[in-house]
Amino acid sequence: MARDTTLDEAQQRTNLAFSNEMEMLTFFLTDEQLYGINVFKIIEIMECPKVVTRTPHSHPVIKGNIDFRGHPISLFDLADGLGLTPIDYQHQLSYILVCEYSGSIQGFLVSRPNMLIHKSWSEIIKPEGSVYNNSYLTAITYHNDLSIQILDVEKLLVEIIGIDTVVSDALLQKSKALEAEQHHVLVVDDSKAACQMLAAALDQMKIRHTILNQAQEALDLLKQGVQKGGNCPFTLIVTDLEMPGMDGFTFTRKVREIPALDKVRLAVHSSLSNKSNWEKAQQMGANDFIPKFSPDRFAEIVLQQIERARQ
Repeated sequence: MARDTTLDEAQQRTNLAFSNEMEMLTFFLTDEQLYGINVFKIIEIMECPKVVTRTPHSHPVIKGNIDFRGHPISLFDLADGLGLTPIDYQHQLSYILVCEYSGSIQGFLVSRPNMLIHKSWSEIIKPEGSVYNNSYLTAITYHNDLSIQILDVEKLLVEIIGIDTVVSDALLQKSKALEAEQHHVLVVDDSKAACQMLAAALDQMKIRHTILNQAQEALDLLKQGVQKGGNCPFTLIVTDLEMPGMDGFTFTRKVREIPALDKVRLAVHSSLSNKSNWEKAQQMGANDFIPKFSPDRFAEIVLQQIERARQ
């Protein structure tokens, strides 16, 4: 009997999470530059309808709402958001990448999709230099001598929609009661927007924190502490999943391979918030999963993990 190709594809994509690899959809915007996005974030690719319902007083990058399976979703013009020539979806054939970020669904308008490629996270490079500090570029990779830019879509969404950084008074009081200021949290995330939100929440709870944007750097720091014979200074590690060089799944597995770090709590903080990614993170040894971006949910889980670490 022939194998179910759909099940085969799903299994192949699941295996990527255990091998520091990702499957990427490449696409074009109006500048004809090649861009890439993790396939795990994409629900569907569809042609853009000619009629888009405009939302009054919305951000210029939000072109309006479209119907997706009976529900309205916002349509973001990625080209416009990057300062490029907007996509003329009313007169030219264009496409929508329907994606899930942090439990919500958005449509991203692109000129046209290109192809699917597999890449090891070790082949995905974080750009260095001050010119990239405020850009929407989070990583670069190459395929057949062509550069592929990977966008910090989270940063773009935060700037358009806004982000709540305020932790509720009840959780701040709980933090005080737990004497959370005595603990130290290590955050590993390459997203500028995520790091700003996490730092703001931890500052409000008066919890010491170290923030690194590369998993290998964080792993080296943890190993150095263990090699010196001292106790790990961190009660909790919070890691993103999508990171150049080494992804969060691999980082979690490597942390759990170090016996001296057995008692350190570890939570995944990701916009890849579907159930399957949480299950994969658990298999690697994560203690909890925090969807981006909710300061109260983040604070709640941080305090829960601190409490459990003390038991």
